[in-house]
Amino acid sequence: MDARKIRLAYLNFFEKRGHKIIPRALLVPQNDPTTLFTGSGMQPLIPFLLGEEHPQGNRLTNSQTCLRSQDIEEIGDNRHTTFFEMLGNWSLGDYFKKDQIKWFFEFLTKEVGLDPNRIYITCFIGDSKHKIPKDEVSAGIWADLFKKANIDYAQAEIGSEEEGYQEGTKGARILYYSDKNWWSRSGKPDDMPLNEPGGPDTEVFYLFPQVEHNPKYGPNCHFNCDCGRYIELGNSVFMEYLKTSDGFIKLPKQNVDYGGGLERISAAAINSPDVFKISLLYPIIQKLELLSSKSYESETNSMRIIADHLRGAVFLAIDGVVPSNKEQGYVMRRLLRRAIRFSFNLGIEDKFISEISQLILSLYEPDYSEIKDSKQKVIEVLEKEENIFRQTLRKGLRELNKLENKGLSGADLFKLQDTFGFPYELSLEEAFSRDIKLKADYREEYLDLLEQQRKRSQTATKGTFKGGLGGQTLIHKKYHTATHLMYQALREVLGEHVVQHGSNITEERLRFDFSHPEKMTKDQIARVEKIVNDQIDKDLVITWEEHDTKEAMNKLHALGAFGDRYGQKVKVYRMQAKGSLKPFSLEICGGPHVEHTAILKENSKKFKILKEESSSSGIRRIKAALI
Repeated sequence: MDARKIRLAYLNFFEKRGHKIIPRALLVPQNDPTTLFTGSGMQPLIPFLLGEEHPQGNRLTNSQTCLRSQDIEEIGDNRHTTFFEMLGNWSLGDYFKKDQIKWFFEFLTKEVGLDPNRIYITCFIGDSKHKIPKDEVSAGIWADLFKKANIDYAQAEIGSEEEGYQEGTKGARILYYSDKNWWSRSGKPDDMPLNEPGGPDTEVFYLFPQVEHNPKYGPNCHFNCDCGRYIELGNSVFMEYLKTSDGFIKLPKQNVDYGGGLERISAAAINSPDVFKISLLYPIIQKLELLSSKSYESETNSMRIIADHLRGAVFLAIDGVVPSNKEQGYVMRRLLRRAIRFSFNLGIEDKFISEISQLILSLYEPDYSEIKDSKQKVIEVLEKEENIFRQTLRKGLRELNKLENKGLSGADLFKLQDTFGFPYELSLEEAFSRDIKLKADYREEYLDLLEQQRKRSQTATKGTFKGGLGGQTLIHKKYHTATHLMYQALREVLGEHVVQHGSNITEERLRFDFSHPEKMTKDQIARVEKIVNDQIDKDLVITWEEHDTKEAMNKLHALGAFGDRYGQKVKVYRMQAKGSLKPFSLEICGGPHVEHTAILKENSKKFKILKEESSSSGIRRIKAALI
């Protein structure tokens, strides 16, 4: 089975088992300030895993596009990609370990056709300090499945990954690990705050016997070894505990959160440890071979980087991101510029991004309907960045050549970036590849100069994107509620052409992007502020109801965010004054919000727009706060 067929088979498999197929979330998280990108299938579902009711019910499934910018440096091996699809299924207080494990094993072996003899399992070893038992239930379910398939199911305890390198697999098919098989938003049990949910997980690995263990990672191979002999296909999290002042207790509603890599399962299906050989990536490699007249075998690293980075940049463009020097736009720019830089290694000196991007779009268009209307815009965005950077790259490389013999200082790296537009990361990569010496304090000097520049231009940011997941505190709820009020106020002041194009909430402020062709006047800003503050003073009551999506949009005329895709049912939030026949705000949203708007005045006096500026062509951006 190729990757497209596996994606479709997975969704059909779980749909037949009572799951509703929900649309993918955008790569840029909405109302989650703690992370730049959607990095897992469960990330958009955090409120529902923590107790919110999902409008589609308690059995859900989808294929979520994800991007993890922290993996950029790892691209080039056989299994890491910055952009990937995560197949997911969730049980919100419905089925639990037995059904989840049985179904996933059935899907892998019966639907995809993987060899069950090459499937290996990890489970949680337990935590005696916190009186959390060993997850013998999950291990026992796996053992029964292997027994029915006439496969040896010996079990052994490993503990940490370090112990795994020392002790190997111990001849077992089911290995117990410690922290590696525990999931919570905050990490291991010791690190979890009170009232935080978490639980054990069980991971599925597939053996590629053709891969020899590389002893540079450790003397012995084990399932979590980095050598690539065993590759993780999926991970079922069983959220069943709550940390309290009295220790860990069982949650009244226990959830299943499964995530599996489409690319890795697809590689296993063709018996290749190389994910770049699958049907969604290898056509890109073949096109690069054609353009460069070089083989994948001779230029493996460069071709993998280009294929991965352009795929990620294409999907960022589909979801509305444009290259810039900040936040998501910076990561997108870095992906594109690294791809262009490595094209020089292949001898591709002509523009090539449009041709590769069109190929990538054609691979995904049959399954993602939003691509049809965004293709031309995507190509324009990527071509523009290529035109800019090709000039920058030649200048930067010439300047780097001048510095090659004297070694690079932090000041040199800063000048390359600030004057010639040559990114810091690319300068380091060039230095390492050419064995150019770096002065001992290069990093400290570079960061100091960068900080001085930030202070001069007043672009320093504070406390944003610290990583992890969150956004459920009272202040987040207050700002989320204020966003709804401001959205409606903007439409009343500027007109009904105003449509939301993204939002971001921190503990200090809200940020809101919206369609409008020109800068707002001071009078318009003041009128929006007054409307919002008036609605706060009116103490609007906030309620929600579930509706069919078509009814919510076409009959109720509820507002929705631009670019968001909804399932068959949605939550519609109503903000309405007591005694009023008409709501002030009626909007499709997943939450969370406060119960009534007067709460927004607690510990603050008023709503204030701090800044109004351009975000991109035809899109304005507001930053506002409760002060």
